[in-house]
Amino acid sequence: MRRINRRVILLGGGATAALGVPLFAFAQTQVDIEMRGTSRGERIWFDPIGLAVAPGTTLRFTNRDPGNSHTATAYHPEIFGRTRRIPESARPWDSDFLLPDQSFEITLTAPGVYDYYCVPHEMAAMVGRIVVGTPDDAGWEGSSGDRDDISADVLAALPAVEAILASGSIGVEDRS
Repeated sequence: MRRINRRVILLGGGATAALGVPLFAFAQTQVDIEMRGTSRGERIWFDPIGLAVAPGTTLRFTNRDPGNSHTATAYHPEIFGRTRRIPESARPWDSDFLLPDQSFEITLTAPGVYDYYCVPHEMAAMVGRIVVGTPDDAGWEGSSGDRDDISADVLAALPAVEAILASGSIGVEDRS
């Protein structure tokens, strides 16, 4: 059996980090997000690029790109001084570099919009958006209004919150 690199972090609401704790201990729903790329590396992406989940959902980012390392990194001042694009009560995350077939897990509990990116591929618009809960949830924080810290291409790649809430999941192929 192939061993998968697993890191688990609880985020939001003042939760603390827990490393190496089995997923069944949290009794959360789990959703997979894959890091993908074409065989020659001319295109890279997260799949899905937009996702709606309930608070407390565990997300597993897995690198399925055989030719590149990737990260899943929250936009936050604590990570490379970036403008915050996750709810204020959420804790930021950075998966570090994941080699092919490695994974990273997080559990998001704070309701709101979370934008994230791949550190080496952000300029190629390898970004994603997760919507946790709905605007009716207490403490909900919508998407960032900041337009100065990210490129126009990155902004254009992020699916609209309304579209994510309407469909539940948006893949790259859905945006063509």
